Amino acid sequence: MYCQQMKTAVFIAWIVFYVSALLALRRMWTGKYVRSPLARALFVSMVNEGDATEQFQEWYHCCLVKLGEDVRPLFLQSYMDQDTKAFLRQSEEKSGWMFTQLYYSFMSTVLSPIVSRTSINGFLGRGAMFVFSGDQFRQLLQISSDWQGDRLLDLGAGDGGVTAVMDKHFKEVYATEVSTPMRWHLQKKNYTLLEVDGWQNPGFYDVISCLNLLDRCDEPLTLLADIRRSLVPGTGRLLLAVVLPFQPSVEVGRKWQWPKEYLKVKGKTWEKQVTHMSKRALQKAGFEVEAVTRLPYLCEGDMYHDYYVLDDAVFVLKPSEAHDTELDS
Repeated sequence: MYCQQMKTAVFIAWIVFYVSALLALRRMWTGKYVRSPLARALFVSMVNEGDATEQFQEWYHCCLVKLGEDVRPLFLQSYMDQDTKAFLRQSEEKSGWMFTQLYYSFMSTVLSPIVSRTSINGFLGRGAMFVFSGDQFRQLLQISSDWQGDRLLDLGAGDGGVTAVMDKHFKEVYATEVSTPMRWHLQKKNYTLLEVDGWQNPGFYDVISCLNLLDRCDEPLTLLADIRRSLVPGTGRLLLAVVLPFQPSVEVGRKWQWPKEYLKVKGKTWEKQVTHMSKRALQKAGFEVEAVTRLPYLCEGDMYHDYYVLDDAVFVLKPSEAHDTELDS
């Protein structure tokens, strides 16, 4: 009984602390909180006036001499474009909404003991991701702005923000997602939701996107095999984004654990890991690299950071005919 009363008292004290913080910051409720006016001015200037090209060029930089000789001609140089700048501006603006950020922080603290981080973001409608812009997507697939395919499948689509970049090019859009709150967002966008163990359909999809999922998947080798079988023969393509360095782990409830299947990726640099994935891991899974680029994997920030960024390698892959020959023999 005493223990239960203590828990209740601690919880009430925590709520009082948050409410007190909000009241103390009431002057900020209708205005934008600026952590550092000079820093924000410089940030906005860089994004708006083009200085970001030099400031953020490392996000897109690849040392070609460090790539394998067979991979080098396949590298596509990407650059920061207007859609990327718009996402950064939006993230910078949201991070300054102190009342909103305190609310996010409080709700995350309350929900984290019982709900996964992904589902919390889905409940709160935050944590938007940016992998590529529409122009970057078209550059990778070498398609025109009016190109139309039949069917797209986006695996682990989250809230559908990245799916929306691709959807106008397809007559039918399918998606999978484990998190229930994220599935609600996908339903609102009118995508056809498939179960995570029921999307496989031999020779059905023109493009399958698997964006930053391979390192968060329990069975990545099985996933690649299922994707390969589900692509339209001859013309089907896999759009694969992988965070490098490759550090796989699986979110199970509130915990992270090692995946059941091990996808081996060697190398200490971005270039070395891309080379190893291209010539070993992906080739062994029955894929051939058509193109690869380096892009920042961006996530909107919080009250501490305007945004978060990871290094992505984004591949365009086609099923290897050589692999088919080996299987037939």
